[in-house]
Parts: sequence; structure tokens; C-alpha cells
Amino acid sequence: MTNEQEKQALKAQRMTTAPVEGLICRLAVPSIISMLITTFYNMADTFFVGQLNNTSATGAVGVVFSLMAIIQAMGFFFGHGSGNFISRKLGNNETEDAARMATTGVVLAFLVGVLMTALGLIFLEPIANLLGATPTILPYAKDYMRVILLGAPVMCTSIVLNNQLRFQGNAAYAMIGLSSGGVLNMILDPILIFGFDMGVMGAAVATVISQAVGFVLLLIGCQKSDSLKIDLRLFTPKLSYIAEIARGGTPSLGRQGLNSVAVMCLNRMMGVYGDAAIAAMAIVSRITMFISSAMIGFGQGFQPVCGFSFGAGKYERVRRAFYFCLKVAAVFLVVCSVVGFFVAPVVVSAFQKSDAEVVRIGALALRCQLVTLPLMSYVVLANMMLQTIGKVGRATLLATARQGLCFIPAVLLLPRFFDMWGVLLAQPAADVCAILVALPITIQLLAQMRSASQRNERI
Repeated sequence: MTNEQEKQALKAQRMTTAPVEGLICRLAVPSIISMLITTFYNMADTFFVGQLNNTSATGAVGVVFSLMAIIQAMGFFFGHGSGNFISRKLGNNETEDAARMATTGVVLAFLVGVLMTALGLIFLEPIANLLGATPTILPYAKDYMRVILLGAPVMCTSIVLNNQLRFQGNAAYAMIGLSSGGVLNMILDPILIFGFDMGVMGAAVATVISQAVGFVLLLIGCQKSDSLKIDLRLFTPKLSYIAEIARGGTPSLGRQGLNSVAVMCLNRMMGVYGDAAIAAMAIVSRITMFISSAMIGFGQGFQPVCGFSFGAGKYERVRRAFYFCLKVAAVFLVVCSVVGFFVAPVVVSAFQKSDAEVVRIGALALRCQLVTLPLMSYVVLANMMLQTIGKVGRATLLATARQGLCFIPAVLLLPRFFDMWGVLLAQPAADVCAILVALPITIQLLAQMRSASQRNERI
């Protein structure tokens, strides 16, 4: 056994024998920090652009969020697809396959990012219109989009590296890479937007520079830590690896892709009520994303434990880890939702207090979404478990339920009966629908794992 194989074997032993509560918390802390800082610099663009006191510019950030969601969708597709495979293989001490998958996932993601840049720049204005830009928002949206598209290859690949590090149990290195980029973005935003008078384009430039720095640090983390090394000689684009990426990444692609479509539909439906309505929803999406990102980061501490344990056939350990995470996540979201409900107008006005209509609509929308946000804990953790253990069909169904199968019909139909209130109530309705989908799927799987554990059988 080589030195590298010995390291990976020791890691697999730790991941499959250490008490799950302490292990998940240790892995979750850097993931939570990474998610919060990542969300911070997504919020920073909206916050600093909002200080321009230009509602159309703030709306542009919300419109282009759909495009960024598509770029992220491809990153998560390759990141979760390769990462799930890697964690299972390492749990079963199959290091060579895991190493080849690591490099293959990174290279394929970069190539897809290059393709997205080329196509996006060619069809820039039609895409901006499709995303929901109004005539007054369009010039700002094009400026912002043009720069974001140039950074697509690096943004896409950074997400892959981050997820691969997490799935190997090296969340600390993932945190360093993402956090450094996030802090840099928050520093660059006011300098470029105001100091260099670049306006909304400055926010995009800050984002891309920060993503590039984060990418370099993540790559160094892969090479310097006990993680699998990215080595171009290991690039293996054979059909079986691509199929594994598709198997593990399709739920993420579905979730993120439909999230992008959902935001497009939301922007188009809110566009009827003016730029203030689009700007308000852009702000609310950043606020709810910030709250949920901490919960998702905690769930990311669960994923490597789930993957290694499932790969080793320790199903009761997977069940215990799932229930522990569910309790913590649900309590956290309930507390945040109660507090957020009462301070909603204050939080929204922090982003853009110069437009009273933005604050009014934003506070209403935020309160509506916070009522059902705690349900997200069960839906997200169930999806993470299904995706990590390779149950691609059920994982994809659940991943696409909340923002796709449930939200899109709701946001298109409810306004016909309730006008703007229909748009505001679409997300709560989707949350209720999503948990009704998640419960039977997850209960059946957990029962199956308990039965297999008792009979000492493999699923």
C-alpha cells in the first residue's frame, strides 16, 4: 500500500468510526463559514449597488442572479457528481478510481464554463431579456452579465474543487479558498463601484476577481493537503466516469437549473409591478439565501459522513447522522424565521432605503417566505442524503420539487387569482408542496436502511 493509500485508508476509518455528532460538527464549522461568506459576497453586490440609489441597477443584480445560478448549476453538477463518487470510493478504499474522478470532474467543468462564456457573449441581449430584464433594467443587466460570463470557467471550476474537498472531509481547505475570495469581494465592491465609478459593472468585476483568487487557493489546497491531487495525467473522460458524474450531479443540476428558471419566472411576473418589485425580490432572495446558507453548510458536514458510512455499509450510522442534522437545522431555521419576521422592514431597508416601495414589497415578501422556511431543513437534508448515496431518481425528484415542480406553477398561476399577493405566496406554497413530496420518499429509505442494517445486508 502506498503512502497516499495509507492516508486515505486512515481517513476512511475515522469517517466511519468517530461519533457522528462531533464529527459532523467539526466538518460543518468550516462549511458553514464558507457558505456564509459566499452568501455575504453575493449580498455585497446587492447591498453596494443598492447604495447607488438606482432601483433599476439593483433590479439588474436580481435579474443576472438567474445566469449566475446556471453557472453554479454546472459547477454543482460536476462537483457533486464527482464528489459523491469520490467519497464512496474512499469509503471502500478504492483510491485510484477516486483520484481519476477528481481530475476528470475539474477539467470537464472548466471546458463547460468556456462554452458557456462563448455562447453567453454571443447571445447577450436575448439572454438578458429572457432573464426578465425590463427596458430600464436592460443596460445595467448587460454590463453586469458581460463580466460575469467572462468569469464562468473559473466560477464553475471553483465550485467543483470546493465540493471535492468537502466530500473528502477536508472542509477547512474549502473554507479557506472560498472565504478568502469572499472577503476580497467585499473589499473590492465599494472600491470599484464608487472609487473607480464603475457602477454595477464594478460589482461584477469584483465578483470575478474574487472567484479567480478563490480558485487558485482551492487548487493549492488540493495539492498541499492530504486530498486527492489534481493531475492532468489522470484526466479520464471515459463514458463510465461521465455516467457517474451524471448520476451524482443530476439532482444538483436539476435543483440549480430549475432555480434559475424559477427566478426568471419570478422576475417576469414581478416586472408587471415595476422595477421596484423586481429589486425588492432581489433583496429578499439574498436575505433568505443568507439564512438558509448556514443550514446548508451544516448539512454539508453531514454529506461526507453519509458518503463514507454508506460506502462502508454502515447504514445505522447514516440514519443517526441524518436525524441529528435534522433536529439542529430545524431549530435554527425556526429561530431565524421568528426573529426575521419582526425585523423584516429594517433588514430590507438596509439594502435600499431610498425607495419606500422596494421596502414595502420586500418586507411583505420576506415575511411570507419566513413562515414556511423551517420546512426547508427536512427537504434539503433529505435531498443531500439521497444524492450522496447515489439514489439519483429520488434525489432528482426531491431536488427539483421546491424551486421547480412546485414553485414555477405556483408563481405562474397564483397571480391570476390573487394579483401581487399570488407572487408573494408562491414560495410558501412551494415549501408546503415540497415537504409533502419529501416525507414518503425519505421515510421509505430510512426504513430500508434500518432493515438492511439489522440483516447485515448491502443496499
